[in-house]
Amino acid sequence: MQQFLSYFSENPAALYLAVGVLSLCIGSFLNVVIYRTPRMMEQEWQQECQMLLHPEQPLIDQSKLTLSQPPSTCPKCQSTIRWYQNIPVISWLVLRGKCGACQNPISIRYPLIELLTMACSLVVVAVFGATIQMLFALIFTWVLITLTFIDFDTQLLPDRFTLPLAALGLAINSFAIYTTASSAIWGYVIGFLCLWIVYYLFKLITGKEGMGYGDFKLLAALGAWMGPMLLPLIVLLSSIVGAIVGIILLKMRGENQPFAFGPYIAIAGWIAFLWGDQIMKVYLGG
Repeated sequence: MQQFLSYFSENPAALYLAVGVLSLCIGSFLNVVIYRTPRMMEQEWQQECQMLLHPEQPLIDQSKLTLSQPPSTCPKCQSTIRWYQNIPVISWLVLRGKCGACQNPISIRYPLIELLTMACSLVVVAVFGATIQMLFALIFTWVLITLTFIDFDTQLLPDRFTLPLAALGLAINSFAIYTTASSAIWGYVIGFLCLWIVYYLFKLITGKEGMGYGDFKLLAALGAWMGPMLLPLIVLLSSIVGAIVGIILLKMRGENQPFAFGPYIAIAGWIAFLWGDQIMKVYLGG
């Protein structure tokens, strides 16, 4: 590992090229994760409910959905998407945003997520350079992109992503990669409690649930990566961005539509992770 990092330190162009190509492929995979994870969870919930309510009946006969099976197909004509039709960005452009078999439109969101993943990954490289911090920061970035779009689509922040993200933050910071071990632990605890307190007070006052537990777990995970000192900045940034976007969506979709707060926590957390110390110094006049 150190040999690779040393090579890329001496050859920054090779580093940017390697991360750029890799992140495009990762972005293509994230499209699959974002689309299939909620459906996999729904399938699991259906089976669990059936086992609980009707244990005497056989399970519903349906093929198990995973990230790799069944192969990706066109939702209209069900034709299998070949590997050469799944090259990040390029295939979408060559096919002109349409299925190669039936000409059904393919959402522009797919190449946009691939390009977003590449852009964010290259920013991480620019900030951290060829270091061990960069490697973990790339994982951090990819998970946040996944959570952002899943929450936008479903108002869910799956434990299968937030909890491992928190565990990884605590684990790597036991070696003081980004902050000290004690700071990571307190960041996790405070990150969870600060939103939980807001949630509980809101519920006491209004009798309604203002946010989901996934938001607490995501902020706790961010605290595990960065420590507690940047949590106020994350909450402030996410509240500002969420308020602006929320007002726009309120005008567009109406009052009764659910509002996902997780994406704004993720965006604010990513900004704080990369530039939080500089922002705090400017804010405090340091």
